[in-house]
Amino acid sequence: MTSTPYRTRARSTRRLLLALVLLAPAMSDAQDSTAPADTAGGTRARFFTRGDAQLATLFAVGTIAMFPLDRRIALDMNGSSLRSNGFVKHAADAFRVTAVPGSTLIGGGLYVVGRVAHDSRMAELGLHGTEALLVGQAIGSLTKGVLGRARPYMVADSNAHDFEFLRGFRKGNDYSSLPSGHTIAAFAAASAVTAETSRWWPQSGLYVGTVMYGGAAMVALERLYNDKHWASDVVLGAAIGTFSGLKVVKFNHEHPRNRVDRIFLSASVIPSPNGAMLAWSLTPAW
Repeated sequence: MTSTPYRTRARSTRRLLLALVLLAPAMSDAQDSTAPADTAGGTRARFFTRGDAQLATLFAVGTIAMFPLDRRIALDMNGSSLRSNGFVKHAADAFRVTAVPGSTLIGGGLYVVGRVAHDSRMAELGLHGTEALLVGQAIGSLTKGVLGRARPYMVADSNAHDFEFLRGFRKGNDYSSLPSGHTIAAFAAASAVTAETSRWWPQSGLYVGTVMYGGAAMVALERLYNDKHWASDVVLGAAIGTFSGLKVVKFNHEHPRNRVDRIFLSASVIPSPNGAMLAWSLTPAW
């Protein structure tokens, strides 16, 4: 007969899985509500909106709510029969690589293809997506180092409250659990892509967002499946990544002549004797 503690852990894990699956359409709807208003009349949309506050509150509550469940979920994942399933393992590895380094390579690739093809939208998508990744990872790396949380495998999934101030900087990766860097990358890419495409095709936000955030949720689950992170790590990672993508895109479109855009969106990729090179025009590409 299945023991009560195991049933409790299983219920906790199912709740987390359901929350991550439902996160995709919820994030898409929320992102639509935070899209900047038309500024043609000279009125600039607020940088931090009511929708942003709602998202921040949602993620803060979610992260705190996960703390009591972290150990239960880690033990359940570690004891799951899915660990021995070859297909699931390969799928998890694919999601991990897609997030890091895949998201950075894809963003850079979109930028290069956009400049080669003189497609300003594709170049913006690649550039702003890459910026979102860098901003998110910078915030995540600082937080990891300061909090110094032990990863689940370092404490045999038994102590989710093993924090030590600045230990992440001193002892490195094994004590840099909170937040999840892979989850930050996945959600930064998802939010940036959804925000950019929603500007071109306003009706596409729900569909693009569902696909992108759904994929990001799978990356978060992979981090739990491989015992690299606690559940609260991936919730906070999703928050940082989402806000990084939203705010980078919003800032760049409210400040179209900012230095980064001026440098990179006025560049073109041209053939050279050694392959290709970047060249800059005095007239910005936009």
